[in-house]
Amino acid sequence: MAELKEGRKAPDFTLPASTGGKVKLSSFRGESYVVLYFYPRDNTPGCTKEACAFRDTRSKFKRVGAEIIGVSSDDLESHEKFVTKNGLNFPLLSDTDAKVATKYGVYQEKKQFGKTAMGIVRTTFVIDKEGVIRSIFPKVKVDEHAEEVLAAVKAAIKEDKAKE
Repeated sequence: MAELKEGRKAPDFTLPASTGGKVKLSSFRGESYVVLYFYPRDNTPGCTKEACAFRDTRSKFKRVGAEIIGVSSDDLESHEKFVTKNGLNFPLLSDTDAKVATKYGVYQEKKQFGKTAMGIVRTTFVIDKEGVIRSIFPKVKVDEHAEEVLAAVKAAIKEDKAKE
């Protein structure tokens, strides 16, 4: 698959959600922008900090017409515990076979504590109402990330309004 870049269509997918049922990315087309963030694991320090930052800024994203969706390879049971423990107010999707993470190019070889393993590299995509990737944040540093993503969403919206 070609590497995903800004300006390209985001690959569609359907995954089971912590909120029940399944979430299909294309169902947001024409409705809202999507902040699609991939993270390594539920209940780890960096992932918890990132999820809580998105939780705390969700109302700002909603005000500008953007939805937040988190994706990891954890199962729904793990997601439900993570959501409950941290009061998360957006869906977490379960990509247990990493097919979606692979489509998005974020399932990669990682080195940690001298060991090499495959896993999700923390990455965020901003996708517009037409399903086009507007911003990509690779290898995210968690501090200030939610605000940085919000600024990217606002910039994309402003750019789209200028075209109208």
